[in-house]
Amino acid sequence: MGLRIISWNCNMAFRKKYEKVIALKPDLLVLQECENAEKLKKYLATVDYNELIWYGKNPHKGVAIISFNKVNIKMSRNHNTDFEFIVPLEMKVDNRNIKLFNIWAMPHKKRAKSYVGQIWGAINYYKNDLNKESILIGDFNSNAIWDKERRVGNHSDVVNFLNDKNIYSIYHQKKRLKHGIEKHPTLYLLKKVDRPYHMDYCFASKSLYSAKTRIKVGKYEDWIKLSDHMPIIIDHIV
Repeated sequence: MGLRIISWNCNMAFRKKYEKVIALKPDLLVLQECENAEKLKKYLATVDYNELIWYGKNPHKGVAIISFNKVNIKMSRNHNTDFEFIVPLEMKVDNRNIKLFNIWAMPHKKRAKSYVGQIWGAINYYKNDLNKESILIGDFNSNAIWDKERRVGNHSDVVNFLNDKNIYSIYHQKKRLKHGIEKHPTLYLLKKVDRPYHMDYCFASKSLYSAKTRIKVGKYEDWIKLSDHMPIIIDHIV
């Protein structure tokens, strides 16, 4: 159990920011709101990585996954583009096969499919895949504090659905906190220190983490010049 996984909504132009996060030596880097692979590969030419997978329609704003060291990744064949930015991948570590989802929950013209509604729809669609060892990670744009805004498919519904699959939020497990009372913001709305929210998560199958697993959220003063989101860093997982 020794991987370091970092997830970060980089707020575009990752090519201008990559050195800071690469210096943290991730084994897997999961990005939201970043430019396309053509641009990324040009600037990452001197970085020793295994695979770089990007998905999106806007060349400036998509999702990317970059693997390093003993981690290898590939896109899953069953990506349902109705849930555009809940992107399924196959992750291999040694002889272990893991289902990986890079999540960037976005607004949608249909309210039921907006933000956490996308995640709710996706986990129901991919429910059989979630019987395998799984990691769901990224910018969920969601929190239990807004549960009352949705009768079905709210944040707590998503959490309970995943818990029934023995998939849990690493942050809440390790910090021993309930959803909705987090102490470490991952988003500062409009980059304002007085508008903090916890919106980014790493959910993982119980078999993928241990007593050694740790999670850390980046500090405002270290990252706010680069993005309104703080990276989440998970150590000793898988």
